[in-house]
Amino acid sequence: MAVLETIRKRYSCRAYIDKPIEQEKLAQIFEAARLAPSAKNLQDWRFVVVRDKEKKQQVAASTNHPEVFGKAGVMIAACSNSNDIMKCGQAVAPIDVAIALEHICLQATELGLATCWIGSFEPERVRRVLEIPQDVTIIELMALGYPADKAKKPSREPIENIVCYDKWDF
Repeated sequence: MAVLETIRKRYSCRAYIDKPIEQEKLAQIFEAARLAPSAKNLQDWRFVVVRDKEKKQQVAASTNHPEVFGKAGVMIAACSNSNDIMKCGQAVAPIDVAIALEHICLQATELGLATCWIGSFEPERVRRVLEIPQDVTIIELMALGYPADKAKKPSREPIENIVCYDKWDF
């Protein structure tokens, strides 16, 4: 599958089949995350993969759609152990974790799985359930599983609305 084709197929899944994900597929997905670039090559991401049904339900209960995300094959708590700031003033953690999560999304899509980024969750509740230390930042959750819905084609801005060359020209 070509990269652009995979990108076009990726979508935010809102319905999952209650089916476990094979370990071989999880290994490929996290290999894709491991290969993601990171600031200063810190590789500061850490992923807690929640397979246990009870814990998965508890993590899903911290989100705005527990009935959807609790059915995913796994829930991923994407964390960072970095407090570094880049020279440009941006925090390393959310950017590095986001890049790795998108690698996860694309590899999952290629394997016939679906994902959903989840920013609406209660971090302290997730921290307690998954025993994540206080010095580790929980950046994002992600549902990952076999889709029970079909990809929706969200509208996208035309290229000329998002790209200009050589100077700000919007």
